[in-house]
Amino acid sequence: MELAKVTTKGQITIPQMIRNQLQLKTGDKVFFEEIQGRIYIANASQISLQNIQKEMKGYAQKAGFESEDDVVSYIKELRASK
Repeated sequence: MELAKVTTKGQITIPQMIRNQLQLKTGDKVFFEEIQGRIYIANASQISLQNIQKEMKGYAQKAGFESEDDVVSYIKELRASK
């Protein structure tokens, strides 16, 4: 458990251990969520990525991509055609 002090502006410093665990860097945004009276903090970019992955699930297979190499090859082809 870590402790942080709230400033008069409502700001806190997130302890280094927590920043490391959330993979937070300078300028990153954090996401706060209340679940059953508890407040959770998460790296907003990780939440966004998880949401996109959920929404896009199955689309790669429908497009014929079977591996990451297929995606990389496709991107190279697109770049070469421009």
